[in-house]
Amino acid sequence: MDLLIENSIDEFNNRTIYKTLTSEILDSISDDKLEQAIMDNIDTKFQDVEQYTLDKISKLTNGQQAVFSTWWLEAEVNNGGFNQFYFNSSGQFAEMAEVGFMTIGADKFSELTKRANKIYSENKQRLEEFDDGTMESFSESYKDNPLNDKDIEFYNLYDSEKIGELKIKYIRENKNEFITE
Repeated sequence: MDLLIENSIDEFNNRTIYKTLTSEILDSISDDKLEQAIMDNIDTKFQDVEQYTLDKISKLTNGQQAVFSTWWLEAEVNNGGFNQFYFNSSGQFAEMAEVGFMTIGADKFSELTKRANKIYSENKQRLEEFDDGTMESFSESYKDNPLNDKDIEFYNLYDSEKIGELKIKYIRENKNEFITE
């Protein structure tokens, strides 16, 4: 098992990162590596220490915004729930993710994100009181958090809406939104 993990990490660390994407390159990338290739390509547009900002990401194509914002929402929610998503800087892409899910045809994820965005907006002031930079406060922010129920809904949606397949289908059918020649 350790060797399998080590090989997986090596493969990830040694993956090809494309500064430009052409139709031919996109066609050559396997489905299981396509989303990461798009994320890597977007990342090449930023300096090493430069932060992702809503202003800069908003300048990307609709398809790039959809992949970027939904990727970050998924990563954060799967790691620590919607609370973590909004707590971290990726929360600035909340509305973009709602639209992004709709763009790729993940209507149920979009609807859930819309409801989570509304709950967060209604509770933002109270939740921001926990943002003092300590792990203790962050942990406390989960107590009686109205977003907690949305996490379970999110995880269960994977059974009914194949988000990975929807993203791949969208990218393949809308290659022009990802070409960066």
